[in-house]
Amino acid sequence: MVDANHALAWVGSLAYASPMTALSVNVNKIAVLRNSRGGSEPDVCRAARACIAAGCQGITVHPRPDRRHIHAEDVRALSALCHNGIEFNIEGNAFAPPREGYPGLLALVREVRPAQCTLVPDGDGQITSDHGFDLATDAAQLRPLIAQLKACGARVSLFMDTGAMDVGRAADLGADRVELYTGPYAAAFGAGSHSRELAACVASAEAARRAGLGVNAGHDLDQANLPTLKAAIPYLAEVSIGHALIGEALYAGLAPTVRAYLDILAR
Repeated sequence: MVDANHALAWVGSLAYASPMTALSVNVNKIAVLRNSRGGSEPDVCRAARACIAAGCQGITVHPRPDRRHIHAEDVRALSALCHNGIEFNIEGNAFAPPREGYPGLLALVREVRPAQCTLVPDGDGQITSDHGFDLATDAAQLRPLIAQLKACGARVSLFMDTGAMDVGRAADLGADRVELYTGPYAAAFGAGSHSRELAACVASAEAARRAGLGVNAGHDLDQANLPTLKAAIPYLAEVSIGHALIGEALYAGLAPTVRAYLDILAR
């Protein structure tokens, strides 16, 4: 684990203007609700259009081989909505083999040409992503795959644990960005004691930035914990938020919730 005092002290030394952090809305949960009943409602494309109209800068999907939420057909339809500056981000495990109804991550990227592909080391049985890559063991597999994805015109981001100080190695593999796995930070924030996990986020973000990588963040971010993370890492390029945003939207509405997140990121 990184030294909390050292990492947080660095935050106070920032002397540069922070760029705008993009909000990419993950619409997987819309597909979960649709699939629970069958049919086409709620419509993931209609939800994505509402998020785009409210001002988000991107749409994220994470198709899985078991088709439990986003389907390959959704990927194709959503990609057609992402133009005029709206980025399409496909997440997934590129090592999962194709099967009926799932052509594989690389095949989808080759077909729809997203702006970004975020590689995540998911197993088929995982409910949700819960850890980042171990570059000491995954590098050999990742290097040629990253090259293939970039040949499709996609920016490549690797899902990485916070506190891992080797995140800069992602640049050596050809990646453009890392996405910090913020689940532990969000859990610690909810428990009321997040300084150590926040320090881990800051230290990994700075290690990535020194290597020339862009820094994204995602997992369990919400309106309560996002302002603290954004203040600590003002140069975040993008946050990908789905579960909390869709949950909050059940009470406040989709467009107002998207605008609330955009307001946090613009402060």
